Amino acid sequence: MTHRVAVLDKENCQTKKCGLECIKYCPVNKMGSECIVLNEETAKAQIDEDICNGCGICVKVCPFDAITIVNLAEELKTDKIHQYGQNAFRLYKIPSLKKGQVMGLLGRNGIGKSTVVGILSGNLRPNLGNFASPPEWSEILKHFQGTELKPHFEKIANNELKASIKPQQVYNLAKVFDGTAKELFEKYDERGKAKELIQQLGLQNSLENRLADLSGGELQRIAVAVAASRESDFYFFDEPSSYNDVFQRIGVARVIQDLAKIGKSVMVVEHDLTLLDYLSDFIEILYGEPAAYGIVASMLSTKVGINVFLDGYLPNENVRFRDIAFKFDAVNTIEEFVTIENIMTYPNLEKKFANFSLSIEAGRVRKSEVLGIVGANALGKTTMMKMIAGVEKPDSGNIESKVKIAYKPQYLTNDYDVDVITLLEKAHGGTIEETPEEEIIVSPMKIKKLYNKSIKNLSGGELQKVAIGACLLQKVDIYALDEPSAFLDVEDRIAVAKLIQRYVRSYGKSAIIVDHDIQLMDLISDSIVIFHGTPGREGHATTPKPKVEGMNEFLKSLEMTYRRDETSMRPRVNKLESRLDREQKQSGKFYYRN
Repeated sequence: MTHRVAVLDKENCQTKKCGLECIKYCPVNKMGSECIVLNEETAKAQIDEDICNGCGICVKVCPFDAITIVNLAEELKTDKIHQYGQNAFRLYKIPSLKKGQVMGLLGRNGIGKSTVVGILSGNLRPNLGNFASPPEWSEILKHFQGTELKPHFEKIANNELKASIKPQQVYNLAKVFDGTAKELFEKYDERGKAKELIQQLGLQNSLENRLADLSGGELQRIAVAVAASRESDFYFFDEPSSYNDVFQRIGVARVIQDLAKIGKSVMVVEHDLTLLDYLSDFIEILYGEPAAYGIVASMLSTKVGINVFLDGYLPNENVRFRDIAFKFDAVNTIEEFVTIENIMTYPNLEKKFANFSLSIEAGRVRKSEVLGIVGANALGKTTMMKMIAGVEKPDSGNIESKVKIAYKPQYLTNDYDVDVITLLEKAHGGTIEETPEEEIIVSPMKIKKLYNKSIKNLSGGELQKVAIGACLLQKVDIYALDEPSAFLDVEDRIAVAKLIQRYVRSYGKSAIIVDHDIQLMDLISDSIVIFHGTPGREGHATTPKPKVEGMNEFLKSLEMTYRRDETSMRPRVNKLESRLDREQKQSGKFYYRN
């Protein structure tokens, strides 16, 4: 037995621009019933899930990809935790909490993580699927009778639960608090830990600045520190790695782990698998259809949970939630794909600013190569990228290159009202639909569904994918992408990495990538440039090194060691001072143990 999930994307549903194909071609409608009708108040389609037969014809005929129809197991009906309305997103099951442990949530964007945190923090009362007549707390508590979560919801019902949430969009902090970082700490430091947290997260030089004047990385670490400084029962951190470099991410992880060590319940949403692996004690996977429904799977150990997610199959539930499994190549370098032909060379370069100086050793970018650039924030990585791309001029050294370069910046803006397809066609220089480029670049990133959406209405992850697509659609020799992983979920990060790698190798192009996700850089890079120096004062870039040599040098600077997972072959960070960690450091092999 199955039951139907019918979800309508109200922004994509444009009944005034279509011929109401969903209503005309619905076979249930043709038989005299009213399965799909036009809601007169909203001027949008409305689907009756109880009489829908799940044929999917409406999905295929809708010209704006506004409809999602999914058949789910009938028994899931009793596990429905929340539904936002008619033909709207719904969540099945809810993650567990464990005192003194860090619980990692792993899943795609739009799969219900925000709904989960809203419910567990007490900001959203679960309606158990009854959106028309929401239940009282007595009925909700009865639903959770006999589960570990009943005491948690009893605290919420009695207004006894204190929750501390680090939000995803840290830039909103400056909109709600018009003051300095120091003033923010003074207001929320309920545990008296502000001084210690400021030291741990390297925020000493940020305290006197107003929030509106701080960088994304500073805002992110301040948000983490403020959330950790509050006296609460439940702590939730939504994507705490964004904008931070690898060194800063390790500091953030230790702050989060310290909360678990004092017996707090901690939950983290994170798409950087290295960080999630490093800080989590357990993993709970969310799967389903983005923007349609989400299902919470059973709790797993961190290692098993991440491997299960990459495999796309839940053995305990006997559910395959993805058609493909993500595999990692056990070979450390793939030189056979990279030619010895240089697509461009650059000499020693120097650039000086008022309080910062940058020096870059001479190097080259080879045809069909992905050149990775790694290092701490504020060392000049973006400046190097801009100089190679011709956006910024060096003070010393001259790049005489006739190659064409497309540049995707680190920070993206969406403050203009144009639809996605218009932007992509401008980048492509002509029509994009039904072209090979659409099939090779746009379709794998699932951007087609966004064609009719306005840039200003895109989420952070959607905007990032559109920006990457617009960069790759340009007819150039080198694609320079600054932090392409930002706001992307794990699946999109791996898909984008494999797409870029496959595209440059197949068409004799090249790419330069700056990113702080070590796993993504390991997956995508053929050669590595490493940045050293003092953040904000001086930076130095090495000449490009073979990946094994470059990653080994970089990990040594982090005092981290990596090994291969024996099941998925993905890189895994060794626990600090573990046997493997000590052995690899002693042998000098920080990058994978042979």
